[in-house]
Amino acid sequence: MNRILVVEDDRDLNKAVCSFLSKNGYETTGCLSVAEAYNAMYKVIFDLIITDIMMPQTDGFEFAKAVRTLNSNIPILFMTAKTDLTSKRMAYELDADDYLEKPINFDELLLRIGAILRRVGLTSSHKLVIGKFVMDTDDHIVDYDGEEIELTLREFNILYKMLSYPRKTFSRQQLMNEFWDVDSMAGSRTVDVYMTKLRAKIAHCKEFEIQTVHGLGYKMVMNKNYA
Repeated sequence: MNRILVVEDDRDLNKAVCSFLSKNGYETTGCLSVAEAYNAMYKVIFDLIITDIMMPQTDGFEFAKAVRTLNSNIPILFMTAKTDLTSKRMAYELDADDYLEKPINFDELLLRIGAILRRVGLTSSHKLVIGKFVMDTDDHIVDYDGEEIELTLREFNILYKMLSYPRKTFSRQQLMNEFWDVDSMAGSRTVDVYMTKLRAKIAHCKEFEIQTVHGLGYKMVMNKNYA
């Protein structure tokens, strides 16, 4: 099931969009502000973001710009009352995938979402493809150039998280909080052990590498041909 993040400060519209998309087979998360959206994105990997532009504190343009620094591939659909050409131009300069003007026609929204997901190849399965490297999140299978890479579930989830947000630095504590139970007796240095194992298992993957950010944690760095 495709996961959609809806960022809209109008509570009623947010609820209506989420409800409509849920009834049509999508898993939705509604956020009333960009701050809420950042928190949601840390917890869940989304397949598409729908965002308003005019919002308090941080507007949709700044939000999209920040998203693009973390993930250049996730589709973004602007849903806004701004109909001027300047706003549309700015949206597409930020690599927006679509721009839908309010008031929203829900059937049209559904059609546009379907078109975007077909374009990025996410309608039938959740796969992360980088060169010869493929992660299938439905079956939890990883292979490189046709050869399967055996990962534990925790290794799989950590790797998928980092690949979904290349260049983002994850602290040891952030990774512990997300991938270990709160009552776990493991210390943050356990993360180092997992990173050592992951590096060994993906050492032959030329498309990316895990880098240590001294004093902070780890980040995924893409080969310039795949960034």
